[in-house]
Amino acid sequence: MTESLHGEYKVHGGKLVVVDCSIRDGVLSNVRVSGDFFLEPDEALDDINAALNGLSADLPGAEIAAAVTAALSEDVVLFGFSAQAVSIAVRRALTKASSWVDHEWDIIAPTVLPTALNVALDEVLAEEVGAGTRNPTLRFWDWDERSVVIGSFQSVRNELDPEGVKKHGVNVVRRITGGGAMFMEAGNCITYSLYVPQTLVDGLSFEDSYKFLDTWVMAALESMGIEAFYVPLNDIATDKGKIGGAAQKRFGKGGLLHHVTMSYDIDADKMVEVLRIGKEKLSDKGTRSAKKRVDPLRRQSGMSRAEIVERMSTTFADRYNAKPSVLTSAELAEAQRRVEAKFGTAEWLHRVP
Repeated sequence: MTESLHGEYKVHGGKLVVVDCSIRDGVLSNVRVSGDFFLEPDEALDDINAALNGLSADLPGAEIAAAVTAALSEDVVLFGFSAQAVSIAVRRALTKASSWVDHEWDIIAPTVLPTALNVALDEVLAEEVGAGTRNPTLRFWDWDERSVVIGSFQSVRNELDPEGVKKHGVNVVRRITGGGAMFMEAGNCITYSLYVPQTLVDGLSFEDSYKFLDTWVMAALESMGIEAFYVPLNDIATDKGKIGGAAQKRFGKGGLLHHVTMSYDIDADKMVEVLRIGKEKLSDKGTRSAKKRVDPLRRQSGMSRAEIVERMSTTFADRYNAKPSVLTSAELAEAQRRVEAKFGTAEWLHRVP
């Protein structure tokens, strides 16, 4: 008897796509696509089903989406979903893609640690999740030193003013993800890291994966009266300006790191003395002043930093049934080893001079 498979995918800001199918001799059969989406003309649904029937069950998501697209004429209108959304639902039916509810989630509360150790832990924990030795995890950072965390591909010389760094006693650390520099003083911003299996974002474009992984935090912000949205690729903003930025790294063994820093109450004068924030950097942000880019969560929410972190944590826990967790002594020891061998070395910091 052929097993009946079922997969669902809710498009971010769109509609639900459902796929029911079976596998016969390694290929998809009896495929039925359904959902609350809109499709014109109606007959195009038959074309989508026909395109999926007979496809190898081992095809990657991109090839499944391409097969659906190729089967549709130019006049077909897909509203609230896409060929990519269909491919994700297919992959979920085949258990080659996962959803939030397929995993047990942990939350690690803010723990004051040296900045270099926070950066090293991102690598350690993402690798553990990829290897299946740790549950997918949300971790909130905390620190008490004045630091700048630069992106993996940024130039130390171009991003930092050495006089400002020396004047303010700033510790400079390079992280493993791309993106821009983060000016961090105790209590001035909120940083969290998500460590997830790549199956959670299977079939999603890089741009869509950013939005998808931060759906919960957008809901948390909305509950505080903050209407936030993504500005492609990785900026989080409100109508009052940018409030944060995200970055990602995907690991060879299946783990994914997604982390975000949001401004809470940054000293803009100090920031512009430490960071070289030039006109070119600001040109696509619609502002002429670096100070105007800093739009603290404190003013928009009226809440303390601790209250905001608690609201974010509660929102995540309620949505995904997440449980409290802690960093193990083994994880901290391994992170410290990597600080000594990599993240705390001049070679790593100045790998892009």
